[in-house]
Amino acid sequence: MKLIRPLAALALLVASALPAFAADAVYPPGMRLGMVPLVGLGKAKTFPGFENEDGSVKVLITELPPAAYNEVVSAFNANPAGTSNGVKPDKVETPAGLAYFTSESGKAGDTLVKRYSMIVPGTGFSGYVAMQVPENASKIYTDEAVRQMFATATIRKEVSADEQLGLLPFKVTDLAGFKDLRTLVPGASIILADGSESSGYESKPFMILGLIGATPQAADDRARFAQEAALQIPGLRESRITMSEPIRINSQPGFETRIDGVSGKDKTPVTVVQWIRFGGGTSLRIIASAPRDQWSDAFTRFRAVRDGIQPKG
Repeated sequence: MKLIRPLAALALLVASALPAFAADAVYPPGMRLGMVPLVGLGKAKTFPGFENEDGSVKVLITELPPAAYNEVVSAFNANPAGTSNGVKPDKVETPAGLAYFTSESGKAGDTLVKRYSMIVPGTGFSGYVAMQVPENASKIYTDEAVRQMFATATIRKEVSADEQLGLLPFKVTDLAGFKDLRTLVPGASIILADGSESSGYESKPFMILGLIGATPQAADDRARFAQEAALQIPGLRESRITMSEPIRINSQPGFETRIDGVSGKDKTPVTVVQWIRFGGGTSLRIIASAPRDQWSDAFTRFRAVRDGIQPKG
């Protein structure tokens, strides 16, 4: 009897950790991927996902490029026995689709931990989940409990514009007619577009708004920094700077750089403008692109969005 009571108590604790499957999936702010979290896990404060009260159990939920899922599938098919270090992917059926799940033991500093990961297919992205459980929590967050939670992964088609914009550290007061919004980095950057993720953005006007880290304070250094940044814009090829000069953006020092190049798989000729509004710890960087034959109208809209970006009060 003395043995039965502790075992019964442990069984109740393990059972209580399992997700309530009748419950609704919880989506971290800005994420299209969500799941029913295990009991004891709430929304994380500093990253998209969930954590327990003391932060020792962490579940990261994020979005990867669409090709990531197919790369995992190809790797699994090429080597179904798993990797050389003994990590073997397993398949998990989820409402989001067929997922690939792994688990392995490791260390976080001096603490023994169990790490789990899963990748699921999405429309225009791959959903990714990573979870870390310290040894002292492994009797509650067991392999089976984690697997069952991961099996609840589901995808919502859209995240509202208000939810996405609300995550940003600045206010966007004028969308200038852009209808498609997509978070690139939660709380840090967003894309506004006339095109869509599925059809591609390059053939129509689009903008990327985000923050970058510390930038130069001296005027000469700012010019060099802006030009180097402009020539490294991802996806822009055959780049040629046509204009680069200091300006004021909402009464703050800034720099405008324009580039001609080609973009996308169809090598669409585009004109791109980069604005950097210099600040203290961080600076605002805007990249706006339009096919050359749509540039004139698009530039007016780009400026409307730029001038409507305000600090959060």
